[in-house]
Amino acid sequence: MADTAPQGHEAPEGAQAAVVRTSADERAAKFTAANMVRSLLPLTVIVLVLVGFVALRQNSADPVRPVEISSGIQLAAARAGYPLLVPQDLPDDWRPTSIRTDAGNATEAGDPVTLAIGWVTPDEEYAGYVVGDDPRADDLDTVLSGATEQGAVQIGDRSWTQLTTARDETAYRLEDGDVTAVVTGSASDDELRTLAAAVAPYSAG
Repeated sequence: MADTAPQGHEAPEGAQAAVVRTSADERAAKFTAANMVRSLLPLTVIVLVLVGFVALRQNSADPVRPVEISSGIQLAAARAGYPLLVPQDLPDDWRPTSIRTDAGNATEAGDPVTLAIGWVTPDEEYAGYVVGDDPRADDLDTVLSGATEQGAVQIGDRSWTQLTTARDETAYRLEDGDVTAVVTGSASDDELRTLAAAVAPYSAG
């Protein structure tokens, strides 16, 4: 008589294979994810370093934007009824940042012409130069109004009058007939004198 008693509850072979495959798949998935994180980590660090470097370069970028001044000087010289005096041959670290002239309004002989130029100096300060034959011109009046004289100063081969402006800045004034030239700004006295010493008659040639 055959033995029909149960021999134990064993899972079918297909079910056992499924369990084995599922466990293997889970381990493979975990292994792959871990490897992916580890492989991406150095790349993430590199990207963050590059972003930080670019941001640092942008924040430390020089904000000074030099401007072209030769065309404005040429216009003023062509329209002025007097020999135009302008600073010339300044070192390269004197960077012009502004220029204004009303020469475009001088349509007839004898019309006043004023020229104003500003620089950022090697010490990162401001130095300005104004020349004109109208003492009421805004750029001249802004410097000279309320200024007090401190005496004559020899700079190069010219005698300038030293002033203290209403803004408590040093200024140097040069007068030649109806023409007045002024040097002023937040720059040091040495830099202002360097600018004054560079003043010379302009020649287009």
